[in-house]
Amino acid sequence: MGRLDRKVAIVTGASAGIGRAAACLFAREGAKVVAVARRAHELELLAACIRLEGGEIAIVAGDVREASTAKRAVETAVRRYGGLDIAFNNAGAMGDSAPVHETTPEAWRLALDTNLTGAFLAARQQIPAMLERGGGSLIFTSTFVGHTAGFPGMGAYAASKAGLIGLTQVIAAEYGARGIRANALLPGGTDTEMGRAAAPTPEARGFVEGLHALKRLARPEEIAQAALFLASDAASFVTGSAMRGAGIVAAGKPGARALDRAVRCVGDADPGRAGVVVVAPAGQPAVFSRDPGLGSGLHRR
Repeated sequence: MGRLDRKVAIVTGASAGIGRAAACLFAREGAKVVAVARRAHELELLAACIRLEGGEIAIVAGDVREASTAKRAVETAVRRYGGLDIAFNNAGAMGDSAPVHETTPEAWRLALDTNLTGAFLAARQQIPAMLERGGGSLIFTSTFVGHTAGFPGMGAYAASKAGLIGLTQVIAAEYGARGIRANALLPGGTDTEMGRAAAPTPEARGFVEGLHALKRLARPEEIAQAALFLASDAASFVTGSAMRGAGIVAAGKPGARALDRAVRCVGDADPGRAGVVVVAPAGQPAVFSRDPGLGSGLHRR
């Protein structure tokens, strides 16, 4: 018996990475999946894979920034499978990498519209459907970036993803008594298309791996397991949480030499991100940069 037997789940950003891994895992655990993404061809390939394994899936091709996409996804869940129990709102965009003063309003809006407004539009449709079923589980993919750490050049991404945590907590407070749980999942570095774009060189990847106690990036399937926990009855008393799947601890913090190498390699790949962040022992953000005004080397600020 699967952990999601007789459940209906929407998964957004399902064409690749964490979303694809979660859609496959949810289906194996017995859920009827409604997979949402922009890339129709990749959704068709996902559907073929899940059906080959005996799972049930419907696909909805569309952009999460459009309210009609969220509406069609919920309508598909209700029409095809009778309702909605789980929504993993995972779709996201990194956006352009630039310092805040060089970030264009268009780039800012792209990140906010995709990562935050898209999740709001989804929840706005999903919550009434869950209330009809007597409750459900909402999961939002956020990140540790902007929550416990900040990376230069990622202002729009960090702001949009941090906003998801606030939205999660409000939903938990508003609908908990009516059976709806809401949680944010905060992955660390994950070996996905987006993760590889964020660390485009071997040295940058090595630095990100060094932030983790396990000294490697997560696999999408590992983050999907965390989403499965939040979706399942095993998390029946978990709501309003920002659940870290980041594995970033003080014990895994690299020294100044590793930081200097990472600053150089990230700066070479993208001069707008010539700085890095680690987490201090108390769990507070510690920002390191190479500041010409302060002389050579790394400076904590």
